[in-house]
Order: sequence, then structure tokens, then C-alpha cells
Amino acid sequence: MTSKISKATLSAALIVKNESKNLESCLNSLTGWVDDIVILDSGSEDNTREIAEKYTEHFYLKSNWQGFGLQRQAAQQYVKTDYVLWIDADEIVTEELKNSILKALSDNKTQTAYSINRKSWVFGRFIEHSGWYPDRVTRLYKVSEGHYSDDLVHEKVLLAKDVKLESLKGDLTHYTYDDLQHYLVKSASYAKLSADQKEKRGKKTSLSNATLHAFACFVKMYLIKRGFLDGKQGFLLAVLSAHSTFVKYADLWIRSQPKRPS
Repeated sequence: MTSKISKATLSAALIVKNESKNLESCLNSLTGWVDDIVILDSGSEDNTREIAEKYTEHFYLKSNWQGFGLQRQAAQQYVKTDYVLWIDADEIVTEELKNSILKALSDNKTQTAYSINRKSWVFGRFIEHSGWYPDRVTRLYKVSEGHYSDDLVHEKVLLAKDVKLESLKGDLTHYTYDDLQHYLVKSASYAKLSADQKEKRGKKTSLSNATLHAFACFVKMYLIKRGFLDGKQGFLLAVLSAHSTFVKYADLWIRSQPKRPS
């Protein structure tokens, strides 16, 4: 007599802060097909908690912010299912992607993790080039076979040895920026964290290096990655990304300059 193999279980995991505008749409796209939702808040001052608790009992607080990587590691400790699906509050699971995830759970392959394709809506249109699409990110894996790196920003999923990566069908819709002010604030935050991380690792730079990186960023996004096919938004994104790249390296350079005399 053969024993019946039980269905693999899945938790969606989020790290959030002040996400009342986006959170409900995100959680609605998860309702009814994930086994659990785990949310770790880093100190919201809006009604993020009230919205979250309509969808899950597993809402936790960790306000001692130490970077994105460590915050995701802390959230994963609350995941009790076989698999974890990482999603951000400004993302929505499409129907095709949901079905692809459910099939992966049904197959329950050994030593297999999954990448998901993000499709971002920016300044009035979906970006389909510019190096932004396809934007493959590792988001679904067995809890026993992966975790996030310690990086302050641009954290990565670290998979156990011999775990292979497969691609899921369907897009994860990403509503990344509300407006230009939102972009500039978010970009400045990431630039600072990136400079913090490089400084911690003992790296230094120069303004000429910052300029070269910014120029290369624009050329790559707008020409090599065909950002011109994304219209005016593609041009704007290339300019803004070049600016963000310059700021990131300029910040690191400034830190090596003489301090204000007493």
C-alpha cells in the first residue's frame, strides 16, 4: 500500500513599513490560495497593522532596523510552512503566476527553487525594456533550502548547494513609484544604504569613477537595453538611474574627505 503524499504548504512573507496605500491590493491577490501570510513590520505609523490583521494573525514587529537582508531573515523565522513566497507590498500576483506557483507546489520537486518575473508600472506605463523586463527575481523556495543574505540593500536569496533554479510563468505586477517625489526619496534611501554597505566593506571611490558609472548606467539602460522603446518614460528612467548611480558613488567619495574642523 502506497502512502499518499501530502500537498506542500506555502506562506507568503512580507516586510513592511507604512504600506497602507498598497497593502490591501497585495494581500487580496494572495487570499484563498496561500496557506499562511507572515508580515514583519519595522515600525509603521499609518494603519498598516490594521489592514494586515484583516488577512492574517501572523503580524510581527521588529523596529530595530538593521537592513533589508537581516529583516527578511527575521521574517523567515516565523514561516512554518514548506515553502515561502516573498512578495513586497507594492506587488500583486497575477492569475497566471498564481496558477504557476500552485503547479510548482503540486509538483513539489526536490532541490528546486523558482524565479518570478516582475513587470513594473512606472510613471504611467509598464516598462518592457530598459533592463527592467524581464526582471527575474528568486522569490519561491523551500524554507529548509534558502534564506536571504545579510546585505543592507539589494539583498539576495542564498540557496543551499545543488538547489537548481527554475522560472515560473506569469508576471508579478510591481507598482514601484507613486510619483517623482516618491522615486527621489526611495532612491536616496537606497543610495545611502549602498554607500553604507560599501564603506563597511572598506571600499573607496572618486568623483571621476562616479561619473563613469553614471554615464555607463545611462548608456546601458537607454541604448543597450533599448530603453528608448519605453518612450519618454524610458528616457526619464535612464536619466534618473544615472543620477542615482552618481549619488551612490559620490556619497561614498564624500565620506573619505576631511571632516569639518572643530
